[in-house]
Amino acid sequence: MAKTGFLSLMFLLLFAASRSTLSANSPNNSTDKSALLALKSHITHDPHNLLATNWSTSTDICNWIGVTCGSKHNRVVALNLSSMNLTSTIPSPLGNLSFLASLDIRHNSFHGALPVELTNLRRLEYLNFGNNSFDGEIPAWFGYFPELRSLIMHDNNFTGVIPSALANLSKLEKLILYNNYFKGHLPSGIFDNLSKLQELDLNENRISGRIPKCLFKCKKLRFLSLYTNFLEGSIPIEIGNLTELRVLYLGDNKLKGEIPSDIGKLTSLEEINLSYNNLKGKIPPVIGNLISLQVMGFYNNNLTGQIPSSICNLSSLRGLSLSENSLDGTISECIGNMSSSLSHICLQNNNFHGKLPDNFGKNCMVQNLEINNNQVEGLLPRSLGNCKDLMLLHVGNNNLNDTFPNWLGNLDQLQVLNLRSNGFHGKIYISDGTISFTRLRVVDLSHNNFSGYLPMKFFENLHVIRERYESKVKPEYMIFPSLDGVVWYAQDLSFTTKGLEIEFQLLLTTYMAIDFSDNKFFGEIPKTLWELHSLIVLNLSHNYLSGPILSSLGGLSELESLDLSSNKLQGRIPMELNNLGFLEVLNLSQNNLVGLIPQGKQFDTFSNDSYRGNPGLCGLPLSKRCDNDEETPAKFDRDGVAVDDELNWKFSILMGYGCGLVLGMSMTYVAFATGKPWWFIRIYERVRRRITKT
Repeated sequence: MAKTGFLSLMFLLLFAASRSTLSANSPNNSTDKSALLALKSHITHDPHNLLATNWSTSTDICNWIGVTCGSKHNRVVALNLSSMNLTSTIPSPLGNLSFLASLDIRHNSFHGALPVELTNLRRLEYLNFGNNSFDGEIPAWFGYFPELRSLIMHDNNFTGVIPSALANLSKLEKLILYNNYFKGHLPSGIFDNLSKLQELDLNENRISGRIPKCLFKCKKLRFLSLYTNFLEGSIPIEIGNLTELRVLYLGDNKLKGEIPSDIGKLTSLEEINLSYNNLKGKIPPVIGNLISLQVMGFYNNNLTGQIPSSICNLSSLRGLSLSENSLDGTISECIGNMSSSLSHICLQNNNFHGKLPDNFGKNCMVQNLEINNNQVEGLLPRSLGNCKDLMLLHVGNNNLNDTFPNWLGNLDQLQVLNLRSNGFHGKIYISDGTISFTRLRVVDLSHNNFSGYLPMKFFENLHVIRERYESKVKPEYMIFPSLDGVVWYAQDLSFTTKGLEIEFQLLLTTYMAIDFSDNKFFGEIPKTLWELHSLIVLNLSHNYLSGPILSSLGGLSELESLDLSSNKLQGRIPMELNNLGFLEVLNLSQNNLVGLIPQGKQFDTFSNDSYRGNPGLCGLPLSKRCDNDEETPAKFDRDGVAVDDELNWKFSILMGYGCGLVLGMSMTYVAFATGKPWWFIRIYERVRRRITKT
C-alpha cells in the first residue's frame, strides 16, 4: 500500500508539473506574447490598424489577426501578416517563437537587418519574406533551419552571393530568390545535398558564370528559372537528367552553343524558354518528343535551318515563338492544323518564304499572328476569318500581293492590324452591315499601293479610337487572356511613330495610331477624322491628298504626331492646330500651303523641316517674312477657309459697290458737265490696270 501510495503521489506531482508546464506554454504565456508585442512595437506604419487594435494584451493571442496556435501545445505555430501594407523591422525577440513552423510576411515593407536570433526557430518549415525591402547579404546562418522546406525571398534588395551554407537545407523543396541583386557564380556544391528540391527560381539577378552541372543532380526539379542573369557557356547535356521538369526558363542570358538533343528526354516539359541568348545551330528534331509542351520560346537567338517537321507532333502547343532568328524554309501547313490549340504564333524577323498556310479551321484559337519581316508571298489567307479571337495581325514587310482584307472586319476582337510594306493594292471598300473593325486601335497600311479616296466609312467604324480617352483610367498593357489564366503580353512590336521606327517591348492599350502613308490615296482629308478623339499618331504622308488642312483636326486633343507631308494640300495652316497641347512632331513639308505659320504654344517647338517645300509659307521659324496684312493670324472655319478673309471680301464688295456707285455718278456728272470726259476715261483705265495686275 505504501508503495502504491508513493507511486500515486509521484503521479500527482508529475501531473501537476505537466499542468504547470502547459500553463506556462499556454496562449497567455509571456514568451510568445512578448515576442509578438515586440514585433508590434517595431511597426511604424499600419494603415488599416489591423494590429494596432486587434493585438491587445487583454485578448488571447490565439485570436490575434495572423496568429495560429497549435492544438497540442497552444503555442504559436504560424504567423501570417502578408499583404497588410506594414512597415517594420524584424525584432530579435521574434526568435523566441520556438514552436513557429510558418512565417509569412510577404507583400509588405519590412526592411533592415535580419537578427541572428531567428536561428532559434528550429521548427520552421515555411519562410516567406517575398516582396519587401530587405537588403544586404543573406546571412550564412540561413543554412541552420533543419526542417525548412520553402525559402521564399523574392522581390527584395538582397545583394552579395548566394551563400553556400544553403546546401545544409537538406529538406528544401522551394528556393525562390528572384528579382534581387545577387551576383557571382552559383556555388558549385550547393545542389549536391538538395535532392528534394522541386522549384528553383533565381531569375532577374546578376548571377554569372556557367550553369553548374551539380544542379542537374536535383532530379525532382519541376520548375527551373534562371531567366535574366549573366550566365554563359553552353546548356549542359546533363539537363536530360531532369525527367520530371515541367518548366525551363533559361532566357535572357549569354548562353551559346547548340540546343542539346538531350532536351528531348524532358517528356514532362510544358514550357521552355531559351530566348535572348546566343544559341546557334538547328532546332533539334527531338523537340517533337515533348508531347506535353504548351509554350516554346526560342526567339532572339542565332538559330538556322527549317522548323523541324516533328513540331507537328506537339498537339498541346499554345504558344510558338521563334522570332528574331535566321530560320528559313516555308511555314508548314501543320501550323494551320494546330490552330485549334495554338493561340500565339510569333515567327517574325526570319527568312521564311513561300505562301502562308490557308487551313486555319473553324475552331481556330489564334489570338496573335506575327509573321512580319520575312519573305512570304501570295494572298493573305482567307481562312484567318475563322480565327474569331484574333486580336493582333502583323504581316508587315513581306511580299504579299492582295487587296484590302475587308473580310477581317468581321473579327470583332481585332485591335492591331499591320499590313505595311507589302504589295496590297486597290481601293479600301467597307460595306454596310458588317462589324468592320470596331475595336481596331492600331492600323498600319503604309508602303503599299492602295489607291482611291481615303475610306470615310472605315474611319467612322473605329469606335474605340472615336471614344474620348478618360485620363482617370489607368493605362494598361495589351494582353491576350487565356483559359488557363496565363497572361500573354503584346510585345516587340514596331511602328513608325513621330517620324521614327520604334519598337514597343510592351504595347499600351491607350496607344491609338493610323498610318496610311506612302500609298496612292487622293482627294481631300475626310472630315470624319476629327471625331477620332483618342488618336495619338496620324500619318497620311506621301500620297496625293489635296484640299485644305481641316481646322477641325485641332480637336484631336490626344494627338502627339501629325504627318501630312509630301501631298498636294493647299491653303493656310489652321490656327486651331495650336490647340494640340501634346503635339511633339509636326510635318507639313512638301505641300502647297501658304500664309503665316501659326505662332505660340507647340508651334514654337517645330523647326524649319516641318514646313520645307511650301514656297507660300512665311513667318517663324522660316526666314521668309510675311507681308503686313499676313502678320495678324487669321481665323479659319472647320473647312480651313479663313473667316476674316471671307468677311472682309464680302464687306469690301458692299462698300465698294456703295461708294463706287456714289463716286461714279459724281465723276460722271463732273466729267460731262465740264466737257472733259477724257479725264474720267484716264482714271478708269488706271484703276482697271491696277485691278488686272493684282
